Amino acid sequence: MAIARAVGRLSRLSGRGGGTTLPGRLLSGIDKGALSALASRLPQGCALVSATNGKTTTAALAAEILAPRFRLARNGAGANLVSGVVSALIAAERADLGLLEVDEAALLQVTRAVRPRVLCLGNLSRDKLDRYGELELIAERWRVAVAELPQESWLVVNGDDPLLARLAEGRERTTTFGIDDPAVSRPTLGQTADSAYCLRCGYPYAYAAVYVGHLGDYRCLRCKSGRPPLQVSACRVELEGTRGVTFDLVLPEGRGRVHLLLPGLYNVYNALAAAALARSLGASLDEIVAGLHRARPVFGRFERIAVGERTLLVLLIKNPAGASEAVRTVVQGLPPRLALVCLNDDVADGRDVSWIWDVDFEPLASGLERLVASGERAAELALRFKYGGLAEDRIEVVPDLEQALDRALRLTPAGGELVCLPTYTAMLALQRVVAERGYAPPYWERAA
Repeated sequence: MAIARAVGRLSRLSGRGGGTTLPGRLLSGIDKGALSALASRLPQGCALVSATNGKTTTAALAAEILAPRFRLARNGAGANLVSGVVSALIAAERADLGLLEVDEAALLQVTRAVRPRVLCLGNLSRDKLDRYGELELIAERWRVAVAELPQESWLVVNGDDPLLARLAEGRERTTTFGIDDPAVSRPTLGQTADSAYCLRCGYPYAYAAVYVGHLGDYRCLRCKSGRPPLQVSACRVELEGTRGVTFDLVLPEGRGRVHLLLPGLYNVYNALAAAALARSLGASLDEIVAGLHRARPVFGRFERIAVGERTLLVLLIKNPAGASEAVRTVVQGLPPRLALVCLNDDVADGRDVSWIWDVDFEPLASGLERLVASGERAAELALRFKYGGLAEDRIEVVPDLEQALDRALRLTPAGGELVCLPTYTAMLALQRVVAERGYAPPYWERAA
């Protein structure tokens, strides 16, 4: 432990990542039971959050609610593999509750080690098929993780996701959450839907409301299975473009009006997941509402950074469902005339970038006067926007991220806002650039 903590301090001093994974790799290499041993030291146990999209934001929202009650051990910088989870527990010497986000593929290993007090599952959709395989492979691992949970553990699941609702069937200590406002729904499933067919009989689901991807109010007309009753829900939703969203949070014990500074329907889902998780740990309605009001965007997720006389709005994109919702939110209200979009294909992004053809970029492309395409796969990104209807003479390909940022900032008028949509490693590179220029502290300092 002493060696691992010293390595973490040296890593932070070097400015090369804040010690978010290296201490955990070191300690786990020495002691295979390190994760279990560290988790067992927490008097209040662990709450785990996993999802394809939104786990970092959900964990941050839950932390804002729970911080007055508990001293938290968190991996707030997003290091969510086993090494990152172990590193977070090493760093939190005086914590009494672990609030940890976990990578989808690592969830089974982590749940087996920490025996969580609460397991919160936000959504499940296609992501990095070259790393994770087809969606059913992750779903099967999650089924095993849920089946092995201690009986006293709480399971919190998104009832609007057919895959997750199925995992909760027959389990008593379960809380389901979802959106209950057809006024903000879509009439039909879009191209990012991943669960269009009944998991019991294979018949197509009929949707009374579609909110994000395949999330919504679904029902099988053949076998009559469908969305379960919701214990935590959102209604009277008011979308306010990139400024935020307001909704009624409905719990069994009452309701409260929430104004969230994180925009979009998918952040309503993140807030509901955080609310349901916090409620299972004893938080009251007033505590939950107050915590959600205090919450601010986490790094790279609708984060605004002042860059001289301009503002940089950073929205992570990494898979079809998440990227389509980011686009949908950005174009609400006043669509941008200029955008910087960055596509990398490192291991953390997924080597296969064919997912960009499933993203609904067209609403963004239709309003752009200029696109700056950047990243290791900038050329493919430019081609995608050309097929999306953006004229070739409006597209600039600048593979180097720092040069692309400078070019896009020059095209942004003083007092204006530049919208940037980067994939994961491009987002980290962008954060390093703005930190080196003194516009923002390193991301791990803001996430601490």
